[in-house]
Amino acid sequence: MATSRASSTPASGDRRVRRTQAALARALLRLVEEQDLSRITVADVAELAGVSRSTFYDHYRDVHELAEAACTAMIDNLIEALPGDFDVADPAEEATQSLEAFFASLAEHAGLYRALLGPQGSARVADHIRHRSTVAIQERLREAVEGAGVPERARAVLELPLDVPAAFTAGALIGVAAEWLRGGCPRSPAEMAALTWPLFHSLYRIEATPPS
Repeated sequence: MATSRASSTPASGDRRVRRTQAALARALLRLVEEQDLSRITVADVAELAGVSRSTFYDHYRDVHELAEAACTAMIDNLIEALPGDFDVADPAEEATQSLEAFFASLAEHAGLYRALLGPQGSARVADHIRHRSTVAIQERLREAVEGAGVPERARAVLELPLDVPAAFTAGALIGVAAEWLRGGCPRSPAEMAALTWPLFHSLYRIEATPPS
């Protein structure tokens, strides 16, 4: 019995940690909808999450660190909304829908993203988004290259190391998203998707050609 309890304790502890961190993140996201991130205190978050301040400090140094953790966790989910491929076989409707989901997710928590991606934002979050986006786009580009013959007009781009166009695209996407958030999301997610997808498509268009 003692062995069983000892072996189950870490998993139980991990679940408690995850529940507490999730509660703190939910509280922060609710608060940031009502006021600027810079005005939110540890006491505000702890009270709304139903935990003590000491419990908060068991997990995070301050509100900014919690915000970074919440933002980077959501980014990992947002990246999955990016278009699946960059070739003409990928239907434009499907691609724009995935980009619309990406921008809609940003808009849902615009206050948090605006604070962390703005001029006085978090370098850690920006680097995380840039890295995760680059890796995801690089994988999609590689899949497109391996699954299609490459026409002459696309060869110049595809002869570059794949991380170059991927990093270029990731940086551009971050720039567009940050400027959109900074301006108060003046265009709808659907409009942003419709404007963004042609840029992706024109730069990375890879037409399938029969193998020789």
